[in-house]
Amino acid sequence: MSRVWFITGSSRGLGRSLTAAVLADGDKVAATARHPGLLKDLATKYPDNIYPLQLDVTNNAQIIAAIENTIQHFGRIDVLVNNAGAGILGAAEAYSDEQVLSQLETNLYAPIAITRAVLPYMRRQRSGRILQISSVGGRVGSPGLTIYQAAKFGLSGFSEALAKEVRPLGILVTSIEPGGFRTGMTASLPCTQEIAGYEKTVGTRITLFKNSNFNPPGAPDKAAEAIINLVKHPAPPVHLVLGSDAIYRIKEANAERNEEMEKWLPVSVSTDAVSFTQTD
Repeated sequence: MSRVWFITGSSRGLGRSLTAAVLADGDKVAATARHPGLLKDLATKYPDNIYPLQLDVTNNAQIIAAIENTIQHFGRIDVLVNNAGAGILGAAEAYSDEQVLSQLETNLYAPIAITRAVLPYMRRQRSGRILQISSVGGRVGSPGLTIYQAAKFGLSGFSEALAKEVRPLGILVTSIEPGGFRTGMTASLPCTQEIAGYEKTVGTRITLFKNSNFNPPGAPDKAAEAIINLVKHPAPPVHLVLGSDAIYRIKEANAERNEEMEKWLPVSVSTDAVSFTQTD
């Protein structure tokens, strides 16, 4: 039996590649986007298997309506992919309050809200896959992306805790953490106002992303293939890193964190009221 996928941000980037690959694999897709008209070619090619839906992921009423309409149309949701996201480059102090809220709403609050809205259906089915498209930036911090990465760190943590919560219900959760992929996202990222003093940190990041020669190593079509194979696997990981650049950065960050933890270990354990054992 074919699976029913619910994919946000399906009209461009990784979401577009994944939607096309899922349809080519014979599954069905509720393909949501702010502008579903951009999916017209896929709707023409796969008229019975795609259900384009207009969805602003920051609009709770639209979230509920999109999920209910999908259930009415296809009868179930087997795979949720929270892919929609957006970034803004800049120093932490340079963001307006509105920009901070926008980043958190799109990249953290929205996937949590969509997940919570889908869970009752998956719980009743006693089955389901939830895939959160986080980022290597949900594991490793980088200058210039503080607010975006605050959301992604939160999404990865939410997913890890949720995986433990819903596994007995037959629902499997994976936080997918890509490195740089050739989606054109970085070149189009908006920037905050510039603030003097951040030239060698934030400025370097902006220069890298806006350089016309900057070409991330990741291939979106290969990522889509990996995600489809992940859904077919009976024992998926809670965290799946995509891209050799992301692997390198996480290994480097883990080594630095372990070194720092060992260095400060005497201070850490000095705060215990009683001796701790691993059986506690």
